[in-house]
Amino acid sequence: MIITRKDMTVELVRSDALDEHVIFAAKVSTLGEQTQLLETKNDISDEKFINFLMKNRHGSPFEHNSMTFFIQAPIFVFREFHRHRVGWSYNEESGRYTQLSPVFYLPSEGRNLVQIGKAGSYDFIPGSYDQYQDTQALLLDSYDKSYHTYLTLLEKGIAREIARACLPVAIYSSMYATCNARSLMNFLSLRTKHANSSFPSYPQREIEMVAEKMEEAWAQLMPITHRKFTENGRIAP
Repeated sequence: MIITRKDMTVELVRSDALDEHVIFAAKVSTLGEQTQLLETKNDISDEKFINFLMKNRHGSPFEHNSMTFFIQAPIFVFREFHRHRVGWSYNEESGRYTQLSPVFYLPSEGRNLVQIGKAGSYDFIPGSYDQYQDTQALLLDSYDKSYHTYLTLLEKGIAREIARACLPVAIYSSMYATCNARSLMNFLSLRTKHANSSFPSYPQREIEMVAEKMEEAWAQLMPITHRKFTENGRIAP
């Protein structure tokens, strides 16, 4: 009955996002008209111009684009996602209207399990073989019991919006998430751990797995913007 996953789904389903959009938005403020912009676009290289905007944190030109991702991940990942509100739009699968599928997250063997240190100054280490086995077994048992309870409530005629209360946050959900390059850069600066970061972040690994896939798709769409984001310390402008 129970299906487990260790991965996350991230698909770029729609985009209108190019490096040229950044240049267009930035130069129109001084050139006034699109025709003038197109005629004078090459007076400075795209790379230098985007680097100038990124380095000096002129952020609004990075907002004139759009990317929509289809994401499947545990609900606890989405709860972290929804802390990002400026420049983001979400539509998530509703447990009020649909019966949720028995798909649950189990950490992979490479996922660090044990937290050491205190809040604000901590790290994670792998844990022992026994700890990993106990984690797998106890989570599976919990998922099986919770989903069985969910189905029993539904069979008794209980509304889906009430029956879902017994389900853990490890159950998978799906959503569309739409953002622009600026909002995505802010997300990546907090939800990825990267050697180039001026301000190190310590994201939960599961949301980092999603963020890495989103960044990979974005880098293909806007390679110059992505490169300058990384070269300038991965700080959102």
